[in-house]
Amino acid sequence: MAAFIFLLSLTYAGAEKIVFSADSMTGTVGDKSDSTTLEGEAYVLTESMEISADKITMYGDDFRYIEATGSVDGKNMESELEFTCGKIKYDRETKIALLSEDVNLKDIKNDVTVKGHLIEYNQNTDIAVMQIDIELLQKDNVCTGVYAIYRKNEQMLELSGNAQIKQGSDTFRAQHITMNLDSQEIILDGRVKGSVVDERKSENTDAETSEDAENTESIENAENTENMEEENDSASENAETSENSKTNENADENALNDTNESETESKNDNSEEETDNDIHKDKKSSNKVKKRSRSKS
Repeated sequence: MAAFIFLLSLTYAGAEKIVFSADSMTGTVGDKSDSTTLEGEAYVLTESMEISADKITMYGDDFRYIEATGSVDGKNMESELEFTCGKIKYDRETKIALLSEDVNLKDIKNDVTVKGHLIEYNQNTDIAVMQIDIELLQKDNVCTGVYAIYRKNEQMLELSGNAQIKQGSDTFRAQHITMNLDSQEIILDGRVKGSVVDERKSENTDAETSEDAENTESIENAENTENMEEENDSASENAETSENSKTNENADENALNDTNESETESKNDNSEEETDNDIHKDKKSSNKVKKRSRSKS
């Protein structure tokens, strides 16, 4: 079914005009006492509020109340706020919007983002009251707590209930925390805790660590060079020792060969001498035999 648009001029609340559209509509248009329900890409635009959702219901005198559910997306043009949530109820007379179910509220002018389960925003005072799982992001600040009040015009934040603010590496905890989002001034009250990191010391530590690493590397290189020199000296000594050992072995072998040759020569001399003696003995024995033979004759 094609969407349709109705233009209404209402005398209540300053004759504010309401523009709306949807895939379908139920109810009575023009009867102030009845309600009108828009379903399917429902859209409502007032002078200060723009709302899109799966379903939007307008009811009360002169459609005082606007209630939207399902993928709610909208903006408040007067306060320069954008929001998404699961449900919103807006009172056109008091200018108070109650957002619930995974609320994400963006203050465009001050670059502040708020997340929470329930946020009530008063357009007349520009004050947001937030409850349950609150997280506010601004610059490098991450602010969390159970309950919080955000004063848009003064740029002041009040946190309570397990309140905590993180600023970069610094952390602050207390029962109640007040913070000026412009000056970044923080006031802690009740069971104060925190931790602060000295960035200058951290930078010096990093520089010292780098210098120590360089010194360590230089020392290691020097030690490696010294070890290599020692290994080379040791290798040279081992080579020299091995050469000397071979020389000694050759000398011993030559000496042994000389000794064996001497012994061999001595044995040969003795053998020749014994041979001469045997020949001499044989000659003597022969002579004796000849003498005996002559004597018998």
